Amino acid sequence: MQERQNNRVHCALILSLNLAIAALALMRSPAGAQPVAEFYKGKTVTLIVSSAPGGGYDALARTVAPHLARHIPGNPSVVVRNMSGAGGIVAVNHLFNVATKDGTVIGNVQNNTPFEPLFGTKEAMYDPLKFNWLGTPSIETALLTVWHQTPVGSWKDVLTREITMGSSGVNSTPSFYGRLLIETLGLKLKLIVGYESQSRVFLAMERGEVDGYPSVFYSALTSTRPDWLPEKKVKLLVQIGLEKERALPDVPSALDLASNADDRLLIEAGAGPLAAGRPFLMPPGAPADRVAAMRQALMDTFKDPAFLEEAAKRRLDVNSQRSGQELQALLQKVYTQTPQHVIARLRKIMNPG
Repeated sequence: MQERQNNRVHCALILSLNLAIAALALMRSPAGAQPVAEFYKGKTVTLIVSSAPGGGYDALARTVAPHLARHIPGNPSVVVRNMSGAGGIVAVNHLFNVATKDGTVIGNVQNNTPFEPLFGTKEAMYDPLKFNWLGTPSIETALLTVWHQTPVGSWKDVLTREITMGSSGVNSTPSFYGRLLIETLGLKLKLIVGYESQSRVFLAMERGEVDGYPSVFYSALTSTRPDWLPEKKVKLLVQIGLEKERALPDVPSALDLASNADDRLLIEAGAGPLAAGRPFLMPPGAPADRVAAMRQALMDTFKDPAFLEEAAKRRLDVNSQRSGQELQALLQKVYTQTPQHVIARLRKIMNPG
């Protein structure tokens, strides 16, 4: 009888100890320990786009959203919210400083925004290295493009012969890449600013008002002017990007043409936005398991035949996917391995005064 009572006491002590250990473990568990599918079930994920409705980023986000919802564990709804302003900086400031950090808010941001702090943009009140980068469906390649009647045959001719380049504003992306080519390769490009849009510059090229455009994205060229390359209406002199466009093996890369290491580093830093493509992110501080789940869901979306079919109908370039880890590594490299004197040159090109 005594032995049976001792066993009861022993069992009670073990049960109490196990309950105490379980309670302690629960107290120490992070808020994100809730299973991902359980957390997202019945919730709504807000996808903030850093541009106005109707543009390329908006079209991509609205194409991605319903397919992404199917791949996130728990199948939450995904709704798109536009937040334009300051070249995308308004949205990224919000995502860093204001947005909920539990995994229910993600962003699709313009590719210049991860690099604005590097460019010295004071309005950029965020640290790009602290975001959780999720991935991109594509990367970009910019092309120095001239009309077929322009009397130059290659980039070497532009070392001695000045050609005119149409652009929107002094601080616009095309003007930046034009100045980057002037600075690193010594090309004689005369920038003519004031055009309302890229399509206006294309019309000016056709009319003979300007010779070309300093940085046509390959994806934009093939989607908006699909006849230009097959009918040889334009000549491509130089491509800008961290990787060469596979479809253009004969067009030289600015990286390969750079004559010294500093110029190459400058081109690499300047081409960072092109390599970022059309990046998706999650605010800093989100639970690691939800970040991992969203990264996987996004990559699964990019490979989903239904998504690819819809993207093709909308002429969206989604054939060069990069993972969130690859984007994180790109930013880490640019921010930590670019020498200060190269950053100073970059900022001067970005803001010519």
